[in-house]
Amino acid sequence: MSDNLIVEKRNMVAIVTLNRPEVRNAFDDVLISNLTKTFLELEKDETVRAVVLAGAGSAFCAGADLNWMKRMAGYGYEQNLADASALAGMLRTLDRMSKPTIARVHGPAYAGGVGLVAACDIAIGSHEAEFCLSEVKLGLSPATISPYVVRAMGARLARRYFLTGEVIDAGEARRLRLLSDVVPKEELAGAVNALLGHLVAGGREAHARIKDLIRAVAAGPADDAMIADTAKRIAEIRVSPEGREGIASFLEKRKPNWVKQFEAVGVKPSKPKN
Repeated sequence: MSDNLIVEKRNMVAIVTLNRPEVRNAFDDVLISNLTKTFLELEKDETVRAVVLAGAGSAFCAGADLNWMKRMAGYGYEQNLADASALAGMLRTLDRMSKPTIARVHGPAYAGGVGLVAACDIAIGSHEAEFCLSEVKLGLSPATISPYVVRAMGARLARRYFLTGEVIDAGEARRLRLLSDVVPKEELAGAVNALLGHLVAGGREAHARIKDLIRAVAAGPADDAMIADTAKRIAEIRVSPEGREGIASFLEKRKPNWVKQFEAVGVKPSKPKN
């Protein structure tokens, strides 16, 4: 799309790489706009089944670009609101993608970079990954990233790390649920590929419906309305074309058609363990 963003499509997977290594992949208004457009385009692209988000150079994403911050310092409220809304919209677009998303975190993720990681479905990091919610040290608040970070680590822990701005190493990030797993840097690509192998074994429509289900279940109590809604959801997917194909392939001891599509391009889905 542009020099600051690289989009590669391989075997029905899109790899989106932040490409501003000279500023540690820091955000500015142009990169935010390009990310939003890219996520929207990939959402519509039926050839893409999963999205990997990565960073070029030594860092994953260092948060806000200094030059962008200098410009914002001279903005009034309305201009700052427009800028913040663009960032919030980009994160929401990533979070609401119907396709599985994986953050591949090989180095530092600060401020808005933490938001990117938290907005992805899964995050795999190397031991060199580290996180910092550094806004408080600038007299600011991590407002736009807060829905995703608080969802990941919970309100109690968010109070500590939002207020202190401490650096969080990879092991602690896993404990805080910012990372799903931590591996040596040389194994990072392999770990992401292994996850992709599991993801491609699932149905496209099932992925979308599962992500929507999680949002609905996490948002409210397990009352009669929610129980009824979950029953409605499983009934709907059972009678859908993909649901019928999945059940039929299981009963007939054959691979579902979506797995055959991946195998046609050389991808081998991971087999479930008994």
